[in-house]
Amino acid sequence: MSRSTSAHPAAAPDRFDHRMAAFGSDEGFVAAALPFLAEGLAARDEPPPVAIAAPALLAVLRDALGTDARDIGFVDHADWYTGTAANAVARGAGYLAANAGPGGRVHLLMEPDWAGRAGRSVRESAEWIRYESLANLLFAPSATTVLCAYDIRTAGPAVVDAARRAHPGTGVYEQPSVLVRELDAVPLAPPPRTVTRLPGAESVRAWSAGRGLAAREAELFTHAVAAAAAAHGPVVDFVAWGEAPACVCELRLCRAVADPLAGFVPPPGGEPEPGHGLWFTRQVCAYVDVRDGTAGDGARIRVQYG
Repeated sequence: MSRSTSAHPAAAPDRFDHRMAAFGSDEGFVAAALPFLAEGLAARDEPPPVAIAAPALLAVLRDALGTDARDIGFVDHADWYTGTAANAVARGAGYLAANAGPGGRVHLLMEPDWAGRAGRSVRESAEWIRYESLANLLFAPSATTVLCAYDIRTAGPAVVDAARRAHPGTGVYEQPSVLVRELDAVPLAPPPRTVTRLPGAESVRAWSAGRGLAAREAELFTHAVAAAAAAHGPVVDFVAWGEAPACVCELRLCRAVADPLAGFVPPPGGEPEPGHGLWFTRQVCAYVDVRDGTAGDGARIRVQYG
């Protein structure tokens, strides 16, 4: 049996309890999952716990649970993790609002979907670690208990090591301000030598349609850029490049974007609307990168549609 490691910090009863388990076998997954789910079944004022994982792992878990399986919710992680890390924030917040007990009480066993996406790029992996770190701030007021399950066989040891730094109780935990600052220190790829300067956000519609985006996609991309500009402008320059679906618009701003949670805090109701600034931008675009400039310079917000 492969060794499984899990973190069980002593969280306050009315605050977010963010744990992690790393495993390298089906047996290791079950060894981490069973006591966590038993804890959820015994918890007062909570709905039944939910296991979100790969179908093969859920099948093994069902067998190990026996009759207790009827009291557990099971969700294929490919149905839960359907987009970006920001989409996962929205899905989690919406689920808690609709299904959790008082104060957000529920036990969620969550295995990110790595293999189903044919492996994540380095960029995608970094954004996922950012989300895992910021979750400690985003969900801090809730009484939700989460066990993030990382399968070393699919996520890989480098991702698992990085994820440990985003989870309290692992012995290598870093505060979100530290870890996010480190992620932001990685420079973005430079724009191509030839870019298009646009007069404003509304120009994104015609430009991106000319680069191959369908009319509906060009409309969404335009709203996404406009939402970012409205929330964090004034914008000094709009610079665009790329071809569909990877159309990119970079906003060069007069000021810094000081809030590390910008675009991650769900609005009331949770539905993405253009008036919700970077929240809307992050929900409809594949990548949103925010980088503050050097001393005296403003930030850059780089938005990539697909």
